[in-house]
Amino acid sequence: MTPPALAVAFHDLEPEPSDFRLDVLAGLSKPQKELPPKYFYDTPGAKLFEAICALDEYYLTRTELEIIRVAAPEIARLMGPNPLVIEFGSGSNRKIRALLERFGRLAAYISIDISKDHLLEASRDLAKSHPGLEVIAVCADYTTRLDLPEPKDPAAGRPLGLFFGSTIGNFTPLQAHRFLANGASELGSGGAMLVGVDLKKNKAVLEAAYNDRAGVTAAFNLNLLERINRELAADFDLARFRHHAFYDEERGRIEMHLMSLASQEVTIEGEGFVFAEGETIHTENSYKFGLEQFQEMARAAGFEPARVWSDPERLFSLHYLVVP
Repeated sequence: MTPPALAVAFHDLEPEPSDFRLDVLAGLSKPQKELPPKYFYDTPGAKLFEAICALDEYYLTRTELEIIRVAAPEIARLMGPNPLVIEFGSGSNRKIRALLERFGRLAAYISIDISKDHLLEASRDLAKSHPGLEVIAVCADYTTRLDLPEPKDPAAGRPLGLFFGSTIGNFTPLQAHRFLANGASELGSGGAMLVGVDLKKNKAVLEAAYNDRAGVTAAFNLNLLERINRELAADFDLARFRHHAFYDEERGRIEMHLMSLASQEVTIEGEGFVFAEGETIHTENSYKFGLEQFQEMARAAGFEPARVWSDPERLFSLHYLVVP
């Protein structure tokens, strides 16, 4: 089906669709039950995540935005004229807007996201608010190696990749290395990437960010069970599960779980899954890094760390990496 006329150039690389049913059944059949965190973001889940980003305890979004705004003039100088900006996992485009406020002319903005409807909506909104900007929307799985479209501008400058939100922390170390290595290859010699990275810090600060007093993060986590009930004819009793998030200092990561509050059996499309009291479903990891630790990872993947910005409290960092 041909998509309607757009204010943006649309490229559908037809990423392989996830199979929600198979992933849920497979994950709950493992000795440590687990669910892929990519399934958090149905419509209710996306709204809950936006609410999380506004919480006092959840410092990540506002701190990263503040760093971007402060660093943007220097980033523009480092990149030189007319850069081609490529955002991996663009979401709502909130952070590229913060950069555009302080950048001069861009050759083009390439927005990559796996969610087609959300990608098109956000790209149209950005094109409307910046009518002189070429906006290219690419529906793809950005964790794989991509062949990206060329901008119309023949005088396009250096490519600048964007990977914000400390999303790098949701990958395993191997996945993070693979993503960065793919990025270095796609951007090519002379290209650069900005990566938002959450920093290791006091355990109480980290755990508060994922256990907010208002219970929004708990609702976000439990919404995954509600989605399974709705889409897979399951019978999870949400009152018999509790959000559980903690910082594992040895692994350097926040773990999010859903803990069973009783011995119980849940059926999903007629298939039974037994939970012991206290047993958990592992739903997400969020790795935290030291500055040098992340820079070593970037070097191993083919980048040279060139600049890093942080907030005064050293909560969060923004890394400017170049491809030699």
